[in-house]
Amino acid sequence: MSKSFKIYTKTGDDGTTGLLGGSRVKKYDIRLEAYGTIDELNAEIGVIRSFDLSSKLAEYLVDVQNKLFNIGSRLASDEKGKAFTEKLLVTRQHVEFLESVIDEMEEDLPELTHFILPGGDLASAHCHVARTVCRRAERRILEFAEQNQVQPEMIKYINRLSDFLFVLARKLSAISGKQEIAWKQS
Repeated sequence: MSKSFKIYTKTGDDGTTGLLGGSRVKKYDIRLEAYGTIDELNAEIGVIRSFDLSSKLAEYLVDVQNKLFNIGSRLASDEKGKAFTEKLLVTRQHVEFLESVIDEMEEDLPELTHFILPGGDLASAHCHVARTVCRRAERRILEFAEQNQVQPEMIKYINRLSDFLFVLARKLSAISGKQEIAWKQS
């Protein structure tokens, strides 16, 4: 059985990459920084999903990963590519769903009265890494949005996603029995 395409195209050897729609941009373009960071975040969430999670938490993460592919696709689209990605919306309902999941996870957690150090068990620690990557993705998208049209709900979703990942880190620490360590000013 032969593959119908090769993974390498050699078209990027000149330091450019193709957008959905056909135009080419430098690999350091802010657009690539934005959707590349979304890709990095998606990969880190895949690491979190590889841990022994409840099926409910794993389903939430798969849903997030699918939304991140939508976001990355929209960011990677030039004018011609928008015809392909215009239906890949992030909606107010998607943001509200994250909020409801955050509220649900917080029900069983102790009230947060201080800053906590990132850590916990390995899954929790990866949630904290994903949270920081998510914040970077938000900054890159906002920078890209200064000169390009970006769906406002996309920015809200990424902002809420970092909150979700923080609460998920706390939830996984609680499940594993790891104590949260308060930040002590020194």
